[in-house]
Amino acid sequence: MPSYRVNQEAVDQARELIDAGTYDDDTAWSQAAPSPADGNDELDDEGWEQYARWHLAIDPDASERTKKRYHFPYGDFSTVNRAALIHAKQRAAQNDHSEIEQAADDLLQHLDRKRP
Repeated sequence: MPSYRVNQEAVDQARELIDAGTYDDDTAWSQAAPSPADGNDELDDEGWEQYARWHLAIDPDASERTKKRYHFPYGDFSTVNRAALIHAKQRAAQNDHSEIEQAADDLLQHLDRKRP
């Protein structure tokens, strides 16, 4: 099992987006999740650094500049998706990634405090 670490830049970006009201709390993650082609478009348009900021975890053993390095996406490259945070939290808990689970939970709670 890979040993992921929290991608603090992603956590910070997600928090900023939530504070700005840039979140979707209605759409199911299965409908909002970006496709592989969307990921490629993000890489082409914004580069690896920005692509990485949309994933809560990094696999430090995976090669840099590969999609295998980044895990637990939380949005569609423009908006934080509440269901994605729930999915990330659950998946992290199921796979004993407690730090990732906590980061997702913290963001979920932050988003829920911002909701009207």
